[in-house]
Amino acid sequence: MEIIDAIILGIVQGLTEFLPVSSSGHLELGKAILGDASIPEDSLLFTVVLHFATALSTLVVFRADVYELLKGLFQFKWNEESQFSLKIIFSMIPAAFIGLFYEDQMEGFFSGNVLLVGYMLIITALLLYLADKAKETEKKVTFLNAFIIGVSQAIAVLPGISRSGATISTSVLLGIDKSKAARFSFLMVVPLILGKMGKDIMSGEIDYQGEQIIPMGVGFIAAFIAGLFACTWMIQLVRKSKLRYFAIYCFIVGLIAIGFGMYN
Repeated sequence: MEIIDAIILGIVQGLTEFLPVSSSGHLELGKAILGDASIPEDSLLFTVVLHFATALSTLVVFRADVYELLKGLFQFKWNEESQFSLKIIFSMIPAAFIGLFYEDQMEGFFSGNVLLVGYMLIITALLLYLADKAKETEKKVTFLNAFIIGVSQAIAVLPGISRSGATISTSVLLGIDKSKAARFSFLMVVPLILGKMGKDIMSGEIDYQGEQIIPMGVGFIAAFIAGLFACTWMIQLVRKSKLRYFAIYCFIVGLIAIGFGMYN
């Protein structure tokens, strides 16, 4: 993989992990357009590195919240902090279940299926449009809400379904305050990313080669910086009810992806 390609894919990952436009879908489109001929293990390794970069950017932006989460877990008291920590854990169950028992089936979707990406982006656009029309509330996340949002996160494993778009839209449609929805959406994915990374590394399936270090390094930096920007920006956009613009974007890109897939 060329360095310029690594930078482009890193920026795409950093922006689309937080912006509700599907990072996995855009990565698949990016690989298809750039003609990425990497073998699956190389492609998987680079994707893992980029996801770690965006997870790290989340920890930086929400460092105060992460501290409260950890404090809540180890206080062993039934207070607001410990309840929020347990809700984060509860929300992870559906995606963790899919990752443990259906990982091979899910990886089959990441094989340059541009048509699938296009159709899933259209669905993302619909979710964002509906969420943008939702009324303002002050409702907090409940345990039942956390599980339902977790189901949305599990479905977002499909390339083209935006994880942040699906989880934030589901939260807002459940009546949860938009700021709280964005905060919960971004925090709930970090443990899953780190867990998936650990699983992939321990499995020994990733074949690392020395010449990959520079492209992976610049890709990591690009994804981290872009992630910091996108995470901060997205919080402001959700508060101001600007999701409809992303709905339009996803709809247009979805149509382009469908056209590209049919042409090729």
